[in-house]
Amino acid sequence: MTGRARHENVAGSKEIHGVIVVDKPAGCTSFDVVRRVRKALKVRKLGHTGTLDPLATGVLPLCLNEATKAAAFLAGDDKEYRAVMELGVATDTQDITGAVVMRRDPRGITRSDVEAAAQSFLGTIRQKVPRYSAAKYRGRPYYWWTRQGAGIDTPEKEVTIYEIEIESFSFPSATFRVLCSKGTYIRALCDDIGERLGCGAVLTGLRRTRSGAFREEDALSLDSVAVAADSTLVRNMVIPLKNLMGEYTAVPVDRDSAKKIRDGRQPTRGFFEGAVFPEVQRGELVRLTAEDDEIVAVARVLLSPKEYAGAGDTEQVLRLVRVFNGEH
Repeated sequence: MTGRARHENVAGSKEIHGVIVVDKPAGCTSFDVVRRVRKALKVRKLGHTGTLDPLATGVLPLCLNEATKAAAFLAGDDKEYRAVMELGVATDTQDITGAVVMRRDPRGITRSDVEAAAQSFLGTIRQKVPRYSAAKYRGRPYYWWTRQGAGIDTPEKEVTIYEIEIESFSFPSATFRVLCSKGTYIRALCDDIGERLGCGAVLTGLRRTRSGAFREEDALSLDSVAVAADSTLVRNMVIPLKNLMGEYTAVPVDRDSAKKIRDGRQPTRGFFEGAVFPEVQRGELVRLTAEDDEIVAVARVLLSPKEYAGAGDTEQVLRLVRVFNGEH
């Protein structure tokens, strides 16, 4: 996300809409960060796009006010992490905060062994959801059930490891970079690598360096947001709604159509009379944009380009998924 995109936000406005990227410190939960920033910025609505464990640091995008409606679209983005794991030990939480359940001498394991084990997890894999996780079962997180002593077997989920690279190896610890799909548990990955090596491994440090388009260089420290919330610096770091979800094709609408959409009317062919409708495929998500590229809605395409060309003015061509009320 570029500085130019950030500075298009209007500094000093009474109500902020957009995303601010916080560098989450270790030792607090993602909800702790949300609570502090909400209080500091005095925003009505605030949410994040993906939980980080208390152990983890790094990129935590926070959606402010109207931008909370975009959180679901941003949460699906790929993530990049830098992780440190220690060989020869396993814990019940799969990270260093848990109780040790196994120790095994890792001597003899080389950097090449660790690289080969890590590379074996490239691609789409099945990963078991950790027993100590925020994923829910019957309305409660798995960590709650585990602490109650319930012997619930957690499910497996499909995730993708796009890249994994051992950056350094200082026995018995290895630092690696991983690019992965949303929902990947890095501590579970460390546990799997340790099992593959036959000695166990546990996550000892984790930093999220990227979440979709949001990078660590975009991030403000939590203290700077909390202490200088009303400063021009903080407000200018808010990425406005119109600069989000750029991966979706933009479909311009005029002022009259924008009002109809915000009133709940489903878009028909007539909404785009006289406009150049982009060639998008049935099933794709698109951004409906008004003047100054303001986001009006996210919608799903119902017709193929050929079907659209032959549609009548009253035929519905898009199905609204999320409507935005503007940033004013």
